[in-house]
Amino acid sequence: MGVKERQEREREAVSRAILDAARELFVTHGYQEVSIRKIADRIEYSPAAIYGYFPSKDDIFFALAEEGFRLLFSYGHDRERRPPVDATDAMRQMFWRYYEFSKEHPEYFALMFLDRSVPRIRDHWDRFGFVGQMKHDMVGRIQQAIDAGACPAGTPAHTVFRVLLTAAHGAAALRLCDRLAPGEDGDVLARATIDAALRGLQAGAGHDLQLPQYPCDEHVDVEKRQ
Repeated sequence: MGVKERQEREREAVSRAILDAARELFVTHGYQEVSIRKIADRIEYSPAAIYGYFPSKDDIFFALAEEGFRLLFSYGHDRERRPPVDATDAMRQMFWRYYEFSKEHPEYFALMFLDRSVPRIRDHWDRFGFVGQMKHDMVGRIQQAIDAGACPAGTPAHTVFRVLLTAAHGAAALRLCDRLAPGEDGDVLARATIDAALRGLQAGAGHDLQLPQYPCDEHVDVEKRQ
């Protein structure tokens, strides 16, 4: 191994240590309560050394958020996942995966979607262009499901996306925030919530509901996907 390659690996290892320490501290103590010094102390580095890898605490968060989004959308490459039986099942699996993400990667989920003190990702979509494209792909699959009869013709695909996302997110948040009733199964609740939302959409709820879109949609016309 050459000197340059070894230095690059060492730099990647330190960067990984910074991100892992920051993620744990952010979730445990809250984003606003964590300083660069606290992160440095956790990995026994100086604050100045941390700045050599990330210009600010916000940049550390954005790096973690990018990792989290890539993990969340990785289901599209999971060859072992059971293929959907029909159009409705395809949508069900899509949002069940969101709930599964909250279980498999609770620290990322809490940091990205529950901590209100972190920088607003929606104000920095220029750093997350791939998220807009991935969402575009999801809404495109929803449109295909609508065209196949999963919802009444003309139901806005973006509305279906937001309704099902809200259903999955609510169940995930209740479980992660320990708000389930004694003995209540979070998985059962999540499945029931997603299925109830699907049945409502199939019955026509949302057909005339036009919801605002996020900045990440501005450069992608999600309703005109082929």
